[in-house]
Amino acid sequence: MKPTDIGQPDYFHKVVDCQWACPAHTPVPEYIRLIAAGRYADAFMINWKSNVFPGILGRTCDRPCEPACRRGRVEDQDEKPEPVAICRLKRVAADNKGEVEALLPPIAAQKNGKRVACIGAGPASLTVARDLLPLGYEVHIFDADPKAGGMIRTQIPRFRLPERVIDEEVGYILRYGPVTHFGERIESLKALLDQGWDAVFVGSGAPRGRDLKLPGQEEASANVHIGIDWLSNVSFDHIHSIGKRVIVLGGGNTAMDCCRTSRRLGGEDVKVIVRSGFDEMKASPWEKEDAQHEGIPILNFLNPKEITHENGKLTGVLFQKMKWSEEGGRKKLVPTGEPDVHYECDDVLMAVGQENSFPWIERDLGMEFDKWDMPVVDPVTFQSSVPNVFFGGDAAFGPKNIIWAVAHGHDAAVSIDLFLNGQDVKQRPPPGVSMLSTKMGIHEWAYDNDVSLDIRYKVPLVEPDVALRNVKIEVEKGFDPLLGYKEAQRCLNCDVQTVFSAPLCIECDACVDICPMDCITFTENGEETELRQRLNAPALNLTQDLYIADGLNTKRIMAKDEDVCLHCGLCAERCPTGAWDMQQFYLEMSHAGCAPQSEIRNREPEPAK
Repeated sequence: MKPTDIGQPDYFHKVVDCQWACPAHTPVPEYIRLIAAGRYADAFMINWKSNVFPGILGRTCDRPCEPACRRGRVEDQDEKPEPVAICRLKRVAADNKGEVEALLPPIAAQKNGKRVACIGAGPASLTVARDLLPLGYEVHIFDADPKAGGMIRTQIPRFRLPERVIDEEVGYILRYGPVTHFGERIESLKALLDQGWDAVFVGSGAPRGRDLKLPGQEEASANVHIGIDWLSNVSFDHIHSIGKRVIVLGGGNTAMDCCRTSRRLGGEDVKVIVRSGFDEMKASPWEKEDAQHEGIPILNFLNPKEITHENGKLTGVLFQKMKWSEEGGRKKLVPTGEPDVHYECDDVLMAVGQENSFPWIERDLGMEFDKWDMPVVDPVTFQSSVPNVFFGGDAAFGPKNIIWAVAHGHDAAVSIDLFLNGQDVKQRPPPGVSMLSTKMGIHEWAYDNDVSLDIRYKVPLVEPDVALRNVKIEVEKGFDPLLGYKEAQRCLNCDVQTVFSAPLCIECDACVDICPMDCITFTENGEETELRQRLNAPALNLTQDLYIADGLNTKRIMAKDEDVCLHCGLCAERCPTGAWDMQQFYLEMSHAGCAPQSEIRNREPEPAK
């Protein structure tokens, strides 16, 4: 194998699994160390710059970082290994930050003469506005709703996300002075473009809930509801009750929100009924757990076939039993042939997916649409075939989640800034990267390198009999500072990297002897597949690289499996020559108006916990 080029930013970025998995690439270990040090405002600001909505995402994020967390690979596999509670630690920073307005970037002293229109006031558009307003752009935000937030405000129930948190974090963006056009729906993109905007960003989301159009549905329509529309009506206090017997169709997070909301609005017998199996449901595991914790059964392998009614009054839903079958090497759902089953109910909520809807974009604008009637959008620049029109969030590539919308907003803002300054939008500014030794003495580091053996701490909850009384009572209490500290200590500091210098190595194997994970091997070089098998501990996870260094006197190589390294620093403590060092890797993604990489100065390491 060739020696590893650790100078490439993506090499160590990939080793920081949580940051690599986060669409916005938030520096997770950095803010967790700050939480452990009680520096909540600083931890909040790292999140605010990266993911924009720390308090909101600390309650609602889909957590792509957590399945990637190293703890899930290195803990005792006989137990249930669990990642660090990264998402809930973000909330700890938000809940305890105190006043942070003085830490926010200054409001632009003067405008730069460029006008940008954002269609939709959801997370993608708000991120674009947040990035462009401090640079002097005049940003106008259009939304049919009376307040900003988009699906954050309309579709996430208050028992998961209190309105005060939305108001606060949206307010941090509105303080920069965008021109807001709330209550104003854009009916024509052509008419908007005729107003002479320099750039337009479309962040209108995926506003249309899928409709199954089942037999009998039209006749019983008074009690058959589209899930996302129903949740919006609950959020805006247009709906305050529901029938005692409720069936929720669908297996995604919206279905979980619908069933839990129904329990709080009078539903006594609430069922979630899903066409697929439990494991194939799109809902996050914790969302399913929360629903079941509140006594809501999830019934699987039942395909809705018909809405039953008597003279237009809903009576229930008829279901066909399904099973998995292998056909032509592919797995598909097929009917079992068993008799259909009928469940009685007073209301049906359909939460079977969301769709984009662009009837307001004229097809004679020169904008290219694909076979799914979606605008063709560049996945890197977020530019459409109309050069000054950009897309992001669910409007770009279909429904995902808040953190993806934020990531899209950052990238689209970079493109808009480049485009309006006459630069090539495909020439992306590089991220800011630094590597800094954490050495404080011969055997001391500027971070706490003790590996906590604690299992994941549970977030305290409000008692169910209290939580189910009111749709606006927040269920999760969040970690208090002590629990937040204990959970933060479980982080393995994956951004503090083991950096090896072959010229200093005397090949004494002291690092090999002391490594608790047997992830360091001095051996003859070879082809990767063969080499992975003959390391001290076979390196089986092909998604993580081997760190290869040559230049040793014996002509052997040093091979380190990055997959299971604890970043404990014992190799560097034990090395008699200083061939190993612990260096903090810090990567900050490029945002609109950021300085070239050559102008970004190395940061000072954070103090020990």
